[in-house]
Amino acid sequence: MVFSSLEFLFFFLPLVSILYFLIRDLKIRNFILIVSSVLFYAFGEPKAILIMLMSIVLNYGLALLIEKVSKFKKVFLFLAVVINIGLLFIYKYADFFIGSVNYVFKSNFSLLGLPLPIGISFFTFQAMSYVIDVYRKDVKAQKKILNILLYISFFPQLIAGPIVKYHDIEKQIDNRKTSFDGYCKGVHRFLIGLFKKVLIANNVGLVWENILNSDISSMSLTTAWIGAICYSLQIYFDFSAYSDMAIGLGKMFGFDFLENFNYPYISKSIREFWRRWHISLSTWFKEYLYIPLGGNRISEKRTYVNLFIVFLATGLWHGASWNFIIWGLWHGFFSIIERLGLEKILKKDKTTILSRVYTLFVVVVGFTIFAITDFNKLREYIGVMILNKNHLILDKEAIFIFINNYFYILVGIVCSMPIYLKIKSFNKTYLKIIGFIMMIVCFIISIAYLVSSSYNPFLYFRF
Repeated sequence: MVFSSLEFLFFFLPLVSILYFLIRDLKIRNFILIVSSVLFYAFGEPKAILIMLMSIVLNYGLALLIEKVSKFKKVFLFLAVVINIGLLFIYKYADFFIGSVNYVFKSNFSLLGLPLPIGISFFTFQAMSYVIDVYRKDVKAQKKILNILLYISFFPQLIAGPIVKYHDIEKQIDNRKTSFDGYCKGVHRFLIGLFKKVLIANNVGLVWENILNSDISSMSLTTAWIGAICYSLQIYFDFSAYSDMAIGLGKMFGFDFLENFNYPYISKSIREFWRRWHISLSTWFKEYLYIPLGGNRISEKRTYVNLFIVFLATGLWHGASWNFIIWGLWHGFFSIIERLGLEKILKKDKTTILSRVYTLFVVVVGFTIFAITDFNKLREYIGVMILNKNHLILDKEAIFIFINNYFYILVGIVCSMPIYLKIKSFNKTYLKIIGFIMMIVCFIISIAYLVSSSYNPFLYFRF
């Protein structure tokens, strides 16, 4: 079940909201959210629900042992890391590893063929952060297992994030206020996400899919770039839309989740891009991998090694495929180059045009690598996109594609800039009224699209 499905919008969410607000007792409300979250997950992954519950119980128990038996807390932390990483490896990376070994050594080991549980990377990282925070004494081990169950399984962020750290919402689980005003603000944020997902991400995604499935051997450079730009818009609006909807849903039930995106396409460097893109993941790796490795405190060379490890892990986190690893290292390479002096050169450009063009070039090419898992197809597409391999800059197909889809592309480009924040800052009554009317219109149009279209994927479900 996805947030942009009719089942969620007109059955699941209204039913959960009614049950939640009919009850005043917070403990019962939490129980309603737990049951709803388990049912939400079971709707899409009925068999994998046991994996998630097992992960929650194990991490809950290990956190208690770390706090109570401090003499062996390093042992229990080691067990927690091994179990969580092992769970990810078995379900997400084992077949990739076996396949790579078979390819390199010409062996014939059988693949496990295990289905990938939805959202396993997200709930595993949340569980790990909780145990590590208990080990560091940043938080106390939670005695109530239902609280940990709610923290990890809460349906708004369960499937595709944002990655919520326990210390950010620890107090909200047992002590939060819900109000009609808060619920309305949550609905508003949710509708912004629904609009971004249905009206922008889905439509530019269709453009990208059609271009990718066309004949690359006769493709023009312009067509290749239109496709790459459309995918870059799709993945941003798809994932940031999910984060908007998750944050909005959390607010409806009294939770305040941290922001996960901050207009990354206005960045002037790759380092800035990662401070704006998938913030919950980048801060997770910073807190639980980069800093423990030594960060930038040991030496310059060690800093570069640490960055290499972090971006390698970032690529691997997204999926068991070499293109994800290359994508992670692609960003790691430019992050290191910027530290070596490129960023200082870019800052000399007072117009910021050069730095923005450079950043978007790296990001768009990177997302093309991210999108295409077939190496032969990727090599061919990049060859057209970067080297103009077909010696064709512009053709009728590119013009036809743009003319038929320019509205969605331009709306995507405009909405990827912080124009909405500037309009919102005026705080005029008539603007609020216009905004309210636009929200209703966008909701109606979004529902119309959902009813009439079968194309409604969420890209980050596979991660």
